[in-house]
Amino acid sequence: MTILELCVLALAGFGAGVVNTIAGGGTFLTFPALVWAGVPPVAANATSAVSVFPGYLGGAIGFLSELKTLSRAQMIRLTVITLAGGLTGSLLLLVSSNEVFSYVVPFLLMFATTAFLLGARLQVWAQEKAKWFKPEGAVGLFLVSVYGGYFNGGLGIVLLALFAMWGWRDIHLMNGVKNGLSFALSAISVATFAVAGLVVWPMAVLMMVFAVLGGYSGAFVAKAIPASVVRWIVVVIGYGMSAVFLARLFVS
Repeated sequence: MTILELCVLALAGFGAGVVNTIAGGGTFLTFPALVWAGVPPVAANATSAVSVFPGYLGGAIGFLSELKTLSRAQMIRLTVITLAGGLTGSLLLLVSSNEVFSYVVPFLLMFATTAFLLGARLQVWAQEKAKWFKPEGAVGLFLVSVYGGYFNGGLGIVLLALFAMWGWRDIHLMNGVKNGLSFALSAISVATFAVAGLVVWPMAVLMMVFAVLGGYSGAFVAKAIPASVVRWIVVVIGYGMSAVFLARLFVS
């Protein structure tokens, strides 16, 4: 890695930690930075997943009291479904060539950014449709987990919308389960990517360290910058990166 690449990756990791603490969407920083540094798209996606992995555990621990309101059987069932979906999505990524993933990633980024932008409205819509969905339905959670295993961007927003469709209303419980399941999903994804040799570990560790620092700093940044401003920064970056990756398809 050159000095410039070290600086860009460190800043991307730090920025991802900050925005994940305040609003979510750190993947929109880590993934493009890795591709810019010359990492192939599939490996960049795997390495990005590793770099933001530790933050989910901290988030889940923060909502431990809410998680305890669910029975052990409920949590085991939800976790097993998530692990199955996450493993499936991770295996799909392993068999995806860089060329195929390069075609898919602009649309995944656009989907994730749109879900992030419409997060609150998406939850309202999901609550209105709750009666049409089976509470804690396995199929919906499995499909969302497949998406998360394949491409982690926007996973939290999609999970919250799914919980709203189930009729859940306690936002603290929803956030706790979201973080807990995201950690489980990321764990199986990271293990799969590591065994397959997809992770660029020096870059992953560098970004992970700075993501932790950024996550800690995010609490202070949140007091200085309105969350709405941070959200719009993430949206601009998300759509901007979508356009860049889409343009690369035609240029190449």
